[in-house]
Amino acid sequence: MVQQILLSMRPVLFCLVLIYGAVSTPALAEVNLNIEIGVPPPAPRVEVIPQPRPGFVWAPGYWRWEGNRHIWETGRWIEERPGHRWVPERWEERGGRHHFEPGRWEPVQERGEHERERREERREGR
Repeated sequence: MVQQILLSMRPVLFCLVLIYGAVSTPALAEVNLNIEIGVPPPAPRVEVIPQPRPGFVWAPGYWRWEGNRHIWETGRWIEERPGHRWVPERWEERGGRHHFEPGRWEPVQERGEHERERREERREGR
């Protein structure tokens, strides 16, 4: 009797193991979407930044492209990552077109390295 019950539950247990593996395994792929349009985004909106929250950083609002127009995405708090800084979403002009750069975390650089990078950016006119 017990053996029959175990045999009948085998497909169910197999499915549970598959589901657990799918849920517990982190995603191994990263999706990047590049958006480049001829329409410049409107000027950024002025946002009132709420009081700081321990363990979080403020990600300012930005204009995202949806369909055939810009939509304002309100700023938000995101959980901080120790040793990293948040680089917010932004639009860059490239050859008369506007390219969207998604927000991302960057490792915090040592002071000398950061200053060297800033000088290079100024030299290149960025």
